[in-house]
Amino acid sequence: MASADILTPHTPEGKEALAALVAHPERAVVALDFDGTLAPIVPDPERARAHPGAVPALARLAPRLAALAVVTGRPAGVAVRYGGFAGVRGLEHLVVLGHYGAERWDARSGEVRTPGAHPGVTAVRAELPGFLDRIGSWSGTWIEDKGGRAVAVHTRRTEDPDAAFEALRGPLRELADRHGLMVEPGRYVLELRPAGMDKGVALASYLREVDAGAVLYCGDDLGDIAAFDAVVELREQGLPGLLVASAGTTESPKELTSRADLTVPGPEGVVAVLNALADALE
Repeated sequence: MASADILTPHTPEGKEALAALVAHPERAVVALDFDGTLAPIVPDPERARAHPGAVPALARLAPRLAALAVVTGRPAGVAVRYGGFAGVRGLEHLVVLGHYGAERWDARSGEVRTPGAHPGVTAVRAELPGFLDRIGSWSGTWIEDKGGRAVAVHTRRTEDPDAAFEALRGPLRELADRHGLMVEPGRYVLELRPAGMDKGVALASYLREVDAGAVLYCGDDLGDIAAFDAVVELREQGLPGLLVASAGTTESPKELTSRADLTVPGPEGVVAVLNALADALE
């Protein structure tokens, strides 16, 4: 899978963006999601770790680019730790945009900038255990605390993950509304977080900051659609953009894969794309 064959977009827009990126990598940004993209999806999110080939591939590629970013719903520090990004030669200019851009970790300083806990998230976190018990959805569900900026309910461990997911959509939306939050669906997960935070906003803001001349964005889940939307909008404004879907399983949402310029088989395929791009730039 390390051959350049995997780096073959099937759309005119994707081919144009790849050509622009290869022609002027010093003005290009590569941005990637973490879970399902750089790290395989696992039943327990706390056990997620980057694919063994991810960091070496990123370190090969990063020095040739204007910027490299990881855009994730996780707290920035958690993504750095689970990714093994800190102190890696070649990743000195890596930026991790955590909590959909509300947090930021810069490799140069090694520090995380955060706005602090959101009061609505704090209230929901305290209320959720009793709330799930009252509506009969406690068995098998799992609450993930995302550090004060979001809280998520996972259904992957339930007896029927799809049914549990659908049963929780309405009640959790009502709970979120009461506390001024929104619900972001993912694969067997419903995340409650403040409105106005999404990967599209985070990505577009960062691209403006670094004055990008081209962008490659890779993601795998519903939360990445906002980033895809941002790239499409920027393409309409003249910025070449390549959309890559990491689609390792049948769970991959068609809303994402149908819009991608290039689809690869999960984190292994993402690593192959990164290596193929590094080869093309050498």
